[in-house]
Parts: sequence; structure tokens; C-alpha cells
Amino acid sequence: MRIGIDLGGTKIAGIAIGDDEEVMAAARIPTPRGDYNGSIAAIRAMVHELAETANSEDYSVGIGIPGSVSPSTGKVQNANSTWINGQYFQKDIELALGRDVRLANDANCLAVSEAFDGAGSDATSVFGVILGTGCGGGLVIDNSAISGRHCIGGEWGHNPLPWAQGSELPGPLCWCGRHGCLETWLSGPALSNDHHAWTGKTMPAEEIGLNASRGDFSAIATLDRHLDRCARGLAHVINIIDPDILVVGGGLSGLNGLVDRLPGAIASYVFTDAADIRVKAARHGPESGVRGAARLWPV
Repeated sequence: MRIGIDLGGTKIAGIAIGDDEEVMAAARIPTPRGDYNGSIAAIRAMVHELAETANSEDYSVGIGIPGSVSPSTGKVQNANSTWINGQYFQKDIELALGRDVRLANDANCLAVSEAFDGAGSDATSVFGVILGTGCGGGLVIDNSAISGRHCIGGEWGHNPLPWAQGSELPGPLCWCGRHGCLETWLSGPALSNDHHAWTGKTMPAEEIGLNASRGDFSAIATLDRHLDRCARGLAHVINIIDPDILVVGGGLSGLNGLVDRLPGAIASYVFTDAADIRVKAARHGPESGVRGAARLWPV
């Protein structure tokens, strides 16, 4: 049996998958935000719960994290769940569980899952995007994630917004210390902040989407700005690596036709005479990350 864990900014999700790809158990709890030891303890408890529910003592554990492990220090780097940055997370979780664990970036896990048997299963190259509490990406070629020399392959969310307009400069301050990162424009909190800046109203991304579906012009305008910024960011991905398909996951992926509208919005920014852009929502939805984490171990 393979257990996959997705350590997100607001939730920890887990899944247990059998050799026949059957889901044997699943779990979901709020993330102990800001609490490193609490996060370790929560993952330990979830792994044990999944194993007990699935009635298995023979299992592997893979974990997707919103960052990566630095190959030079062995510590977590670049996580928007900032309380795990600078920590020996792999060593600590292995000590807590008493077994080897494989780690990968959460967007890489999503991309692997969707390339294996999801929306990108017919593609050679898949770029997976997470639009949620944070904003990230992962590149998979021939069913293998491209981590890169510094384990930052696909770190799309910490590039600047392309073709920024005057009103978008220098851009919001990012937790990483720079201004105008894509994450500060495209994540759920960023969408809420942008809506507040234009309307003075504070509301979560889901409520903005609901209001837009009811015809609220200010909410529609907020989503239109978000769509255009997302299109500019993804056009850069296409101009650099030209993947067969873009797969979009995370909590914002279902917002008011975002996925269906993206190909047309991206096309004018792509450096080609005839844009044929494929964009799909993650087939496995919120389970994509945990399914990919489980597959960090081969059958």
C-alpha cells in the first residue's frame, strides 16, 4: 500500500492506495498553521490513521510540500507555509514515523498524478499549476518530474508578472521578500486583496466567484483581471518549454470558467503564428496532490 500526504497551507490531506489503484482510506484536517512540531505530529497521526483504516502495516509514505528540500543544506526552502522553511523536515518526519519517506514539491505531485492517469495522461509533457493558498507549478516529461539542479524546477509562482502594466508595478510585496511575484497576483489571498483594492470590500475568493456568477460587475471585473494575469504568466511557460498541456488544480481552478477561458486569453501572448493551447482542470481535483505524493514510491 502507498500513503500520500499533501501538506497544504490550510489543510493536510491524505490517501492510501492499494496495488490495484483502489483508494483504501482518505483523510483531511486543518493545517496547524505556524506550528512546525504540530505539523509533524498531525502528519504522523494521519499516516497512522490511514494505515489503521486500511488495515495495513506494509506501506510507503510520500509527502508533497509547498516548497522543496535544498540539495545543498537538506533543509526545506521556498515554502509559502513559511514555518517549515529552514527545517530538516525529511529527517524529522522520518524520525516521527520510524520509516523512510519521499518528499516532493506539491505542484510536482499534482503534475505527476495528472500525467499518470489524469487530464494529461495522453501527453508527453505536462505543466501542472496549483492556484490555491499559494501558486506553484511542476513540469513532467515522460511521466517524470523535472526537479532541476536546485530542486526548484517549475517554481512558476516566484517569477514576476509578465508584461506588467503601470498600475501593477512594483507589485504587492511577497513573503519571499520581492515584489510582484505571480503568487501575489494569482493565489486565493491575492485575488481577495485585488478585489479589496478596487472595491474596498473584503471577501474570500469563493465569495467573489459566487457574486460574479450572480452578475456582480465588480466581482466579474476582479475575475477578468485575474484571468488576464494568469494568461500572461502561463504564456511565459509556453514560450519557454511549450508543454503539450497545462493542467490546473487548486481551489481557484473551478472559478467561473477560468480553465475554459484560459486558452483564448493566453493565445495573444504566445510567440507563435497559430496557437493551439490545451488547458484542462485536474481530473482528480483536490485528490491530485495526494495521489501524486503516493506515487513517489513505485509499485
